[in-house]
Amino acid sequence: MTTNPQTGRTPVALTNLADAPSDAVADASADPRADRVPPADRLHAEGITVGYDDRVISTDLDVSIPDGSFTVIVGPNACGKSTLLRALSRLLKPSRGQVVLDGRSISSIPAKEVARRLGLLPQTSIAPEGITVADLVARGRYPHQKLLRQWSREDEAAVVGALAATGTTELSGRLVDELSGGQRQRVWVAMVLAQETPILLLDEPTTFLDIAHQIELLELCADLNRDRGHTLVAVLHDLNHACRYATHLIAMKDGAVVAEGAPADVVTAGLVEDVFGLPCRIIADPVTGTPLVVPEGRPRRA
Repeated sequence: MTTNPQTGRTPVALTNLADAPSDAVADASADPRADRVPPADRLHAEGITVGYDDRVISTDLDVSIPDGSFTVIVGPNACGKSTLLRALSRLLKPSRGQVVLDGRSISSIPAKEVARRLGLLPQTSIAPEGITVADLVARGRYPHQKLLRQWSREDEAAVVGALAATGTTELSGRLVDELSGGQRQRVWVAMVLAQETPILLLDEPTTFLDIAHQIELLELCADLNRDRGHTLVAVLHDLNHACRYATHLIAMKDGAVVAEGAPADVVTAGLVEDVFGLPCRIIADPVTGTPLVVPEGRPRRA
């Protein structure tokens, strides 16, 4: 891989999508669900069963991510939100069914090709020791590198733009190890943005961020969706943030999708109590008019 003579950078492989297994799924003809008409959306899951070792999290799950949407997945802890996101990103192979990207089973697509179409910010990321912010963000350009292709102006522009969009330009020369948790999170987001994929998957992207930086990041996501046409899928814990920013909401409970659609159509007092065990009232957000969840008291525990 060629080193950029101006910056001294040698782009290094991402440690998430590019390292995922690429073995193909079983013949779809063995699945009784194979005769259904597949969704038209670029990214969707067809009858997937997913879990870890012998522990099944979701069974026979169908999910379609609307093209051009800002989809947010919500639900209580351990309900399968991050597991679904890992399956959609190709990090977790379903034991049954398949995830489809652009009409093909995602597990049959070469990893580098997937990484040019789909970027992932995982829940936990570990940076190599001694790496600077600029060099970490530059790793987002790895899927665009070829054997004889040198670091280009387009690569440099993508890195500079990602740093600016996340407010991390002034941190570019610092070591990632020296940053606060919130600063590191913004740098990881910058790396995913530098990847310049049409689909972005974000697993709890507001983790470690104070309220101001949470809103700043969610506004950035909304801009990417509205102004640049990116399809975004995010796991969020804050239901009010989800209602304010999502164009499409997926509510999960016990590994299953219990409701989905526009936040105004999905979020009701009954749904919040059923999914989260929280008695509440739903009022209109005075700024956006989107649903605003106002708790009535202590959550109900099963």
